[in-house]
Amino acid sequence: MTVSVKEITAGLPWWVTWVLIPAIVLVVFGGLIMALVGFIIGLLFKVLLAAALIAGAIFLVRQFMSTSSSGSGR
Repeated sequence: MTVSVKEITAGLPWWVTWVLIPAIVLVVFGGLIMALVGFIIGLLFKVLLAAALIAGAIFLVRQFMSTSSSGSGR
C-alpha cells in the first residue's frame, strides 16, 4: 500500500505543509545542507583559482618566450 504526501497532508492546515514541515527538515538536515553548499562553493573557488593560475603561468611563459626569442626570426 502506497500513501502519497497529498493523502497524508489532506486534512491539515496549509501552514503545516508549507511552514512547519520545511522548518523541521531545515532543522534536521540544515548542517548537511550547509556542508554541501560550502563544499560546492569551495570546489568552485578552487577550480577558478586553478584556472587563473594556469592562465597566468601560460601568459608569463609566452611573454618570456617572446622576449627571449625576439631576435630569432619568429
